[in-house]
Amino acid sequence: MTETPIERKAHDHRVIQELLDERRQLWSLFSALDHQRPAAASDALDVRVREFCQVLVDYISLGHFEIYPRLTEVPERRDKVQTLANTLYPRFADATDAAIAFNDKYEALSGNALRTQLDPDLQRLGEALSVRFALEDQLIDAMSE
Repeated sequence: MTETPIERKAHDHRVIQELLDERRQLWSLFSALDHQRPAAASDALDVRVREFCQVLVDYISLGHFEIYPRLTEVPERRDKVQTLANTLYPRFADATDAAIAFNDKYEALSGNALRTQLDPDLQRLGEALSVRFALEDQLIDAMSE
């Protein structure tokens, strides 16, 4: 069954709000993790990184598997939004790839190896997330018009 324009708009609003809530939680954990180093005990840092990775994957999945398909596959979606989504997708995918690579690496890394490699990886991830946030903001603005 096809959504009516009103149903689509309501669903879009819920998904956008969920994305923004996940983004705030992710950034809060990112900031806490960034400020915790290097003073944190190794076990505490391991736990923080795992918690951050879980939220990171949830956030990335929501954007990649919920929002983008709605923007590009819903036939009644406005051309402007679809065009923007298709234009931004390669950069969006790059940010997704950076987040997945970070998660994959830190799922298996702990202790001293985690402590010595985390700084540069967090910096790269922070840059990728900043790009993704900006891209998402462009899409949210287009969807709101």
